Amino acid sequence: MASAILHLSSSSIFSPSFRTYRPSLSQNAYLSKPLRIKASTSLDYGKTSVADQSPTSMKTNNWQWKFKDTTINIYYEEHEKESSVPPKNILMIPTISDVSTVDEWRSVAKDIIQRVGKVNWRTTIVDWPGLGYSDRPKLDYNADVMENFLVDLMNSPNSPLSSLDNDLVVFGGGHAATLTVRAAKKGLVKPTAIAAVAPTWAGPLPIVFGRDSNMESRYGLLRGTLRAPAVGWMMYNVLVSNENAIQSQYKSHVYENSENVTPDIIESRYALTKRQGARYVPAAFLTGLLDPVQSREEFVGLFAGLERRIPVLVMSTSGAPKRSKAEMEALKEAKGVSKFVEVPGALLPQEEYPIIVAEELYRFLHETFELKN
Repeated sequence: MASAILHLSSSSIFSPSFRTYRPSLSQNAYLSKPLRIKASTSLDYGKTSVADQSPTSMKTNNWQWKFKDTTINIYYEEHEKESSVPPKNILMIPTISDVSTVDEWRSVAKDIIQRVGKVNWRTTIVDWPGLGYSDRPKLDYNADVMENFLVDLMNSPNSPLSSLDNDLVVFGGGHAATLTVRAAKKGLVKPTAIAAVAPTWAGPLPIVFGRDSNMESRYGLLRGTLRAPAVGWMMYNVLVSNENAIQSQYKSHVYENSENVTPDIIESRYALTKRQGARYVPAAFLTGLLDPVQSREEFVGLFAGLERRIPVLVMSTSGAPKRSKAEMEALKEAKGVSKFVEVPGALLPQEEYPIIVAEELYRFLHETFELKN
């Protein structure tokens, strides 16, 4: 998801007279070839499950993640239903952007836990450090820091996932999906399945302007400016932290249908950009420091590294921006991708079309963990 609205040209980046520009962004029964499915907007829930009327609950809490000499409060939610059947757990990780939040997964989480099947699903949604409702300290954020967070979250004995069994499924959006796949390829985490929803790998500026040495130096200058004590807030307020900019993002490339962008959504996302330290992660994301890889070849290679190891669903979207769509489509025939589907939406389908996304995700879970038995 784009995290800012800028005009940056290769010849005059950071010119005092810049204009605005909107960069576009970016199964356990193993299949011999990836399935390719185009999801319908008129899905039949009865084919995979029916809704359970058992009482459900949502619990919120904070986990203290220790990174070097800094302790960071990490916000998370747990969604489950009353059941005598031991639960199987899903970790849901939000898409990385300046308005990243657990809110984007909440409707999907509530939908899935109410399904009736052989498995009693339980979900945990976690905000990234520096984003959402988590603390936002002034760290030198990069892809390695975020990967380290994921590894600690999934492996540390004191994490909110420590009391769960080892059969953890991970759903991630955008960069979150690719960071999860990267950590899994390295063997640092061992989920039993991964769903990559509208996966991306390039930040807003690199995907538009590239990564030559001249551009990298300009990204560094912009990043340093955004992190500066006084001028940083001024620039962040102009470029990101205002309701017009956020609304423009959502209508141009975050949502597929601009009519789905409500005042309530804009107001709640605007409030997130006003939290203390809000500009630090966006400064890194915008300029490519959170990119898990540097090329499409590396991106495809990450998924290939999971072939025959972990079932992987890739969920593309019909209305994604052209450049991001091309990266998603590159995974259609990729090794390591067990199943490929397309759903409506742009860069945040789990928030814009939660019912459709939940149906496809549950179908993947059903095929992976129920049909095989």
